[in-house]
Amino acid sequence: MTKVDEHTLRKAQEWLNGAYDEETKASIRNMMENDQQELIESFYKDLEFGTGGLRGIMGAGSNRMNKYTVGAATQGFANYLRKNFPGMEQLKVAIAYDSRNNSKYFAQVTADVFSANGIKVYLFDDLRPTPELSFAIRHFKCQGGIVITASHNPKEYNGYKAYWDDGGQLISPHDKNVIKEVQQITDISSVKFESNPSLIELIGDEVDRVYLEHIKSLSLSPDVIQRQKELKIVYTPIHGTGAKLVPQALKSFGFDSVHVVEEQAVADGNFPTVISPNPEEPAALEMAL
Repeated sequence: MTKVDEHTLRKAQEWLNGAYDEETKASIRNMMENDQQELIESFYKDLEFGTGGLRGIMGAGSNRMNKYTVGAATQGFANYLRKNFPGMEQLKVAIAYDSRNNSKYFAQVTADVFSANGIKVYLFDDLRPTPELSFAIRHFKCQGGIVITASHNPKEYNGYKAYWDDGGQLISPHDKNVIKEVQQITDISSVKFESNPSLIELIGDEVDRVYLEHIKSLSLSPDVIQRQKELKIVYTPIHGTGAKLVPQALKSFGFDSVHVVEEQAVADGNFPTVISPNPEEPAALEMAL
């Protein structure tokens, strides 16, 4: 039988005694009674906010992606935005999310916390690819942004990537400063979860249209595409966000023979047709080839 150390037990007990929801507490009690190895992995440390943000397995615990770790990260980022842009009348952020399980939920939690801190939120109404989040930050002149995604990790994972006002991921000194702010969130009661709906604006097709126009304007040789417009292109989003815009983008460039793998064009966080959703692994592209 796995022996649980005192540190892990203390952390788990803090969650049982704290302001956490009953479903979370029930999950913790179940781990205590039936899966102590999972209890250790869920509580032996805090999920680290690194230079890119958060990434981890979803579930209850301080070392898992859940409402509370996402909320704490957002509160820390909100605190830093306020310090870094003093006197700005209205801080703004953009939020996007992918097809992974719980991504939409985590995006809503993120929007709730930002809005509770008085920050205007532009929240995509459905899944969108990460580059469009970068574009939206600049399009709406935001001070930051978040995309909920774990890239090519297994289905059990999700992540939280933080962006700055230039549309890029956090770099020095902002990355280290945001990390410090997040580390100072040691009590879940200091996270403002109560949403201010008046500060959350859903965005969607209208941003897609502008984004696609900008993409089209980047074409270096439109005449070459016209000569090769019947070039056969096979595309698979592997159940991810690319299905939303990639076929449209290719069509706008002028490519007429784009073949989408329909079985993998369905957004699904379980990635049912592949072992791993990583396109760098040959097996993930078997259906396309």
